[in-house]
Amino acid sequence: MGTDITSPRHRVGYWFSEKKSKKFNLEEFHGICDEAGLDLVKINFNLPIEDQGPFSVIIHKMTDVIAQADLGDQESLTIVQSFERFICANPKIKIIDPFDNLRQLLDRYQTYSKINNSDLHKAGEVFVPPFVDLVSSDVDENIRKLREAGVRYPFVCKPAVAHGSKMAHQMSIIFHEGAVKDCEPPCVAQTFIPHDAVLFKIFVIGKKYFVVERPSLKNFSAAEIPTIFFDSHDVSKPDSVSLLSVLDDDEKCNAHPTINGDLLDRVMSMLRVALEMNLFGVDIVVEKNTGHYAIIDINAFPGYEGVPDFFTHVTEVLKEIVESSPVSSSSSVTTTTSSRVGEEDSGIDTGDSSDEKRHQQNNQGSRVKRSSALFNATTNIQI
Repeated sequence: MGTDITSPRHRVGYWFSEKKSKKFNLEEFHGICDEAGLDLVKINFNLPIEDQGPFSVIIHKMTDVIAQADLGDQESLTIVQSFERFICANPKIKIIDPFDNLRQLLDRYQTYSKINNSDLHKAGEVFVPPFVDLVSSDVDENIRKLREAGVRYPFVCKPAVAHGSKMAHQMSIIFHEGAVKDCEPPCVAQTFIPHDAVLFKIFVIGKKYFVVERPSLKNFSAAEIPTIFFDSHDVSKPDSVSLLSVLDDDEKCNAHPTINGDLLDRVMSMLRVALEMNLFGVDIVVEKNTGHYAIIDINAFPGYEGVPDFFTHVTEVLKEIVESSPVSSSSSVTTTTSSRVGEEDSGIDTGDSSDEKRHQQNNQGSRVKRSSALFNATTNIQI
């Protein structure tokens, strides 16, 4: 991806947490962007941001910082306010992804509501399982809300906050009304959809998307049994061996769930319009018996584990945005970039509690979507 010597170079600012930076091969990203005519600069929040530009675009992974700021963490709040002031004063700079767009994914109830109220139903056999927010410690009130929202047993109880701490992934399965007392508000209760222990993680990079298969929860039904508490990380990691993912003997002969490319095209098109973001991930399961797609989670800037050539795809998005929307324009788009390893500290050390790790280059389960053709993401051969 060379660059014409006559083409102007663009400065791209970036910020990742120290933990996320260690997971990424930033030296590789720097080299790819350099060939594309993009100069990468790591933003240091200990210094005035204005003195580190001028930037054509800024890419960041600040979801956890924003979530911590919303929870009252003073250091995170200072960082967020400083960055927002800078963006307000420089509206021509493109951001991947804008804070307002990210915030819609920080609260699970808001996320599900936004998608449920979008044009998603027009895509076909896809839905968001019934859900409701539980904010009270009054068990009777919660039971009433569950009934009114049509949430059936069993349901998955998820923390309302989707980012910002390890607690965001501490979940439980409630099997009957007597166990509703095990819910820990504020949380979101969502009907569990039997899906033969297969999860499809959809990783979006601009106009492309990749499909990676992961293990998931086995099939459950309502019963008078104790609540199951679990960490979603432990169930759906690529190398997970959780007993919660092992199908019962009478279900192991079931046909393996598959994804329909045309339907997924429509779903992703709808979500791009609804979310107005360039970097996000969608968790989809295929409902047993009906084959319908259930969207059970959406994440901002996921780990892209299993997506080959991640930096190449991100750099293509950056290049396209920079070339189609020069700094002199006032449009608010998004872009992505990274910086040379070994640069000075970013000025804030925050943990990365998202449910993803660095991508693996040879995951044979990946698929990348380009226009209307489905490609094998590992071999890049059209199928």
